[in-house]
Amino acid sequence: MATSTGTWSYRDRFHEEFGRTYFRRYGDGLVSSIGIGTYLGDPTDAVDERYYDAIRAALEGGINVVDTAINYRCQRSERVVGRALADADVGREEVVVATKGGFIAFDEDRPEDPGQYVLDEYVETDIVPRDSLVGGHHSIHPDFLDDQLDRSLSNLDVETIDLYYVHNPETQLAERSRGAVYDQLEAAFERLEERAAAGDIAHYGVASWECFRVPADHDRYLSLPEVISRARSAAATVGNAATHLRAIQLPFNVVMADAFTVKAHESQDGPQSALWFAHEAGLNVFTSASIGQGELAGELPAEVAARLEGETTAQRAINFARSAPGVTASLVGTSSVEHVEENLIAGEYDPLGADAFDAVFE
Repeated sequence: MATSTGTWSYRDRFHEEFGRTYFRRYGDGLVSSIGIGTYLGDPTDAVDERYYDAIRAALEGGINVVDTAINYRCQRSERVVGRALADADVGREEVVVATKGGFIAFDEDRPEDPGQYVLDEYVETDIVPRDSLVGGHHSIHPDFLDDQLDRSLSNLDVETIDLYYVHNPETQLAERSRGAVYDQLEAAFERLEERAAAGDIAHYGVASWECFRVPADHDRYLSLPEVISRARSAAATVGNAATHLRAIQLPFNVVMADAFTVKAHESQDGPQSALWFAHEAGLNVFTSASIGQGELAGELPAEVAARLEGETTAQRAINFARSAPGVTASLVGTSSVEHVEENLIAGEYDPLGADAFDAVFE
């Protein structure tokens, strides 16, 4: 498990190679403000090996945040993370490992009949209540999350997962009311509070795609204040002194800046953006799609590029993402050692200050 002593030691080993704000607070520890993601790619041995090399290069080069999910590449991404973590020249206590549960995960490759696989592997075995499934592929039922968490612990070959996300809960809104989804989240949080008390996870969070960055009247909206309230209720029900809710994850980049610009979360000072509200609530924010899943490796808008330091467009896009006030780390999916090295160079620059960042949107 990542520890305060371990992550500070990691920072001490690398901080002179990076900009002043490269390492940022995560609880009582520190994490790199650039993380490595593992979403894209086919479920093949060749892609596994590229990810293995890239993750090792990242861990040994100054990145101590690794993000994955059980459904990424049919569980292969988690397994590669576990293998790279074990072999890299870093201590387990120096690295924050995050994964997610919510989407049905295939095993090693995509089955010929996915629907039958879900029935045989999950429904008929009573792992997933049939009525909890949405679209035949998503559930946040506590029993399902229990099962997925156990599999993730095995895949990653760790005793404790540092950050376990409920994955895209807004998917449930396709068939359920918003109130019903909040109730589901509270039940999921209760189970995760129990797993935190048992030491299986250190903290949990919510990984999202739309729900925290859309207006309040949007069909896929979920309220951050309500999510936090449900986590507090879950902790109280379980008997934990404080909630283990630690973070949210959401997309953020130069063309998907809604988490900064859309004020949809009620506070004492009126509606606020997801980034602002999360920061004020003491939640860490990890941004996904930092280079738009590769699409922002091309040209950036001139007014943005002019304000960002870095040699390549991808580096500038990364620095834009981690410039936003309240961002802890920006995740970049990378299965190439060369791209890891490029991303690390971005960390040599201090990104925009808050005033300069605000000016981009004036």
